Amino acid sequence: MPAHRILRRKTNRCTPLLLKTGFFILFLSVILISCEQSYTPKPKGYFRIDLPEKQYVPFDSTFPYRFERPVYTTITPDPYSPGEPYWINLNFPAFKATLHISYKPVKNNLSTYLEDSYTMVTKHIPKADAINTYQVMDTARKVYGLIYRLEGSGAASPYQFFLTDSTANFLRGSLYFNTVPNNDSLEPVIDFITKDIDHLIDTFHWKPLRNRD
Repeated sequence: MPAHRILRRKTNRCTPLLLKTGFFILFLSVILISCEQSYTPKPKGYFRIDLPEKQYVPFDSTFPYRFERPVYTTITPDPYSPGEPYWINLNFPAFKATLHISYKPVKNNLSTYLEDSYTMVTKHIPKADAINTYQVMDTARKVYGLIYRLEGSGAASPYQFFLTDSTANFLRGSLYFNTVPNNDSLEPVIDFITKDIDHLIDTFHWKPLRNRD
């Protein structure tokens, strides 16, 4: 069982204050790291559609992080950030979806990255009916973060997250579909991809500094 802790906080109408509180709680949790019993919320049930079988392969290169990805995905560099070698797109071609992954080294500026992530989430609030928040806390892997599941037919990005070790690394992910936002009809696909991103987070590791080129 993964050693991370996931806490579910659901609001009918999420406000910037509640999201800000989540960031503050995480920041304190990283400082006061403690091991607690894991809890994983049960997934919702959706009607059956034709989806590929879940299989995963490692993504392990000279990058400062590694994880497992679905075999039906491709990885491409971020075309809009040529100066960021560790920014990638995890593409789901069959679903016209992309998980945009960005990475930054932490140099006494973690609070800046947390604030930027907070801003990226809150800009979706006007079109989101609710935001479910999950906290990631894995002391063995030094992986801490927050996951946001945005509900509502008009939310452009239904799933966002960030991960950090609190001292040297920060990574952010956001899921987008290359279609007009209509998350009610996309819900089975969003649920399917969400499980893949959850697996990515569960298998995520930072690379030791000596292995970075």
